[in-house]
Amino acid sequence: MKYAFVVIGASLGGLRAVMAVLSALPATFRLPLALVQHRTADAGDELAFVLRENCALPVREAADKTAIEPGTVFIAPPGYHLMVEGDHFALTTEDPVELARPSIDVLFETAAEAFGPRLIGVVLSGTGQDGAQGLAAVGKAGGAMIMEAPETAYAPAMPQAASDATEGGIPLKLEAIGPYLLELSLMG
Repeated sequence: MKYAFVVIGASLGGLRAVMAVLSALPATFRLPLALVQHRTADAGDELAFVLRENCALPVREAADKTAIEPGTVFIAPPGYHLMVEGDHFALTTEDPVELARPSIDVLFETAAEAFGPRLIGVVLSGTGQDGAQGLAAVGKAGGAMIMEAPETAYAPAMPQAASDATEGGIPLKLEAIGPYLLELSLMG
């Protein structure tokens, strides 16, 4: 299998976008996915609940030292950076990056280091620039770079910043991202 892991970042308007992407993936989708959705540090587990209701894949909030499992969506807990360390996740409360903790850049950069060209990075709707440098790191490692097309994003600044920071990234309309991930997951 060419690709082994998917990282997704979203902020303002991201819940709708994440649900659209994940709902397009069948229960047979085998790549693990990690998600950073910007939310307040005191947010509860509503995000996991909502995604479970709209997704055929199991959805879990990642904990420190959680093993990366195929066909599972792992969510960064509020107030923690989610990092990839080899075959498991790590959590940290280091300073916010681009005013965010969890930070999309932190997840993407550590995943790029761990998975290199076997990584797929996806930046969805949001304000600010979090995810731009992380998606560039995915590209530098030889991974696939996808960003939501600004015209379909509720908040286009984040995918536009990702597009500006990368070369060779693929802007896709929201409804095309899930099917494209499925297509990439089937590449040999």
